[in-house]
Amino acid sequence: MSLERSMKKTLLAASMGLLISASALAGSMKADIVDTASEAGTFKTLLAAADAAGLVETLRSAGPFTVFAPTDEAFAKLPAGTVESLLLPENKDQLAAVLTYHVLPGKVMASQVQDKGMATTVQGDTVDFSIAGEAVMIDAAKIVATDIEASNGIIHVIDSVILPN
Repeated sequence: MSLERSMKKTLLAASMGLLISASALAGSMKADIVDTASEAGTFKTLLAAADAAGLVETLRSAGPFTVFAPTDEAFAKLPAGTVESLLLPENKDQLAAVLTYHVLPGKVMASQVQDKGMATTVQGDTVDFSIAGEAVMIDAAKIVATDIEASNGIIHVIDSVILPN
């Protein structure tokens, strides 16, 4: 085997090793809250609202945050025109208040939620937790999926939009 051919094989093997290592590393890193929600495909309204409220960069920051994420179906339960109204530029502050009411500072796992518990949201008001049999509630929303980990926090999926006082 010629020296040139041997070097080409060595370079090819080294390149393949680097690609495999980079791929493995990328696969082991978790996406942030925004990318995790985007990959799920059921949070388009939430992500559009976060963008309109100027909160995307915050939700990409180090955190950690706990997000109670309403699905697209949860937003569809709101009275007709509510989402469209909140997305208007003149309602940006109100939209931000609604969205930050869905966020807790820190990382709160489902196992930490207690019946009749309370937590202060990033918005500043408190949310109430209740447990009845298998149903775990935050305010009037049922938590339908829990402990979806992201690089900067945790997502719990809820079936309704919760609103601050």
